[in-house]
Amino acid sequence: MQRAAKDRRRIENVTRGVVLATQCRVANTFFSRFRGLMGVAALRPGEGLLLIPSQSIHTHFMRFPIDALYLDASWRIVAIEEGMRPWRLGRYHRQAHSVLELPAGVVRASGSQVGDVLRVHPPLET
Repeated sequence: MQRAAKDRRRIENVTRGVVLATQCRVANTFFSRFRGLMGVAALRPGEGLLLIPSQSIHTHFMRFPIDALYLDASWRIVAIEEGMRPWRLGRYHRQAHSVLELPAGVVRASGSQVGDVLRVHPPLET
């Protein structure tokens, strides 16, 4: 997942006061969302992928498990899938606007829960 630092975002769970990712890539085009984490060897601590827009994900062609936070347009967590293994299909979440993919275990370690609010630094242009 090597990219220029300017393409990365810091994601914070403001409800819990914890940083979820310091090097989060944003996938906001058809191709970048389609590619996702396919072909990536692993997500290192601090890395993540924010898929915008997205209401569901899959882990086909991935090599490692992930945690997925489904977010509404206000960056509030509306659903969580922890430890999603490769070759799985995530549930469709109608109220979701985006999905944050993180290394497996980040959700539990951070205490993140449905209803928590996240913040993206620097903010995304809308």
